[in-house]
Amino acid sequence: MVTPARDEAANLPRLASCLAAQTCPPTTWVIVENGSSDGTLELARDLAAAHPWVQVISLPGTSSADRGAPVVRALNAGIAALTEPPEVFVNVDADISMEPDYFERLLAKFLADPSLGIASGSAYELRRGTWEQRYVTGSTVWGASRAYRWECLHDVLPFEERVAWDGVDEFKANARGWRTVAFEELPFRHHRREGERDGTPWRARRNQGQAAYYLGYRPWYLVLRALWHARREAAALGLIFGYAQAAWRQEPTNSDARARAYLRGQQSIRNLPQRLLEATGKRRRPVV
Repeated sequence: MVTPARDEAANLPRLASCLAAQTCPPTTWVIVENGSSDGTLELARDLAAAHPWVQVISLPGTSSADRGAPVVRALNAGIAALTEPPEVFVNVDADISMEPDYFERLLAKFLADPSLGIASGSAYELRRGTWEQRYVTGSTVWGASRAYRWECLHDVLPFEERVAWDGVDEFKANARGWRTVAFEELPFRHHRREGERDGTPWRARRNQGQAAYYLGYRPWYLVLRALWHARREAAALGLIFGYAQAAWRQEPTNSDARARAYLRGQQSIRNLPQRLLEATGKRRRPVV
């Protein structure tokens, strides 16, 4: 298990308590600190002193908490630090928490399905004082708790050092025959709302639109996605702005043709009714 950690002193103790309480705890938890100014490194070292299964790596940080390349570099450092190849490798964000049987149940999914390559539980975020389930569509897996079968991990490496790296790896995996699933019956709590570190909801959605352009989204699908989310959040229209901005600048797109083809197949008109049902949580994907 690897956790990239920048300025996570408020979150690491909660995650550490959750991991220590797991019925199936990690054999190794590598905390990769990368440029913190709030005592994260010292706290991580205290955790390593208290738990023999915790390791700490410190990397030079960037001037701001970027979501792309610094996270990938931290993951690569964590992978390189593993002394033995695990059966399952997990990227866990510092700002989540889960029930004690979370990883036991998640690992059981891998045991039950040899084709399962990347998996997560289902994120709940605090909205208006209530923990609400967030739904994803298609083969999307939550980045905050992302487990890889070791063989699948090597099929999708190297991670791309940019925003959207955790979309590219999914589509690479799918194009190579692996299943990727976010299991809706397996909850975890996300204590920092998605995109919160981008500063404003508009900036977060704009960045997601730019990432969607890189991934190879169909333009009409991106517009529908933006309008769907705009029912509750006007800033979701930033998706369209970010996508159009990236297209105008002729920014690069994902070079993996098989991954792009898989994504566009998921976004075909034929699959649109299924995507709509998934977005509303009215139809679960197959459970193993």
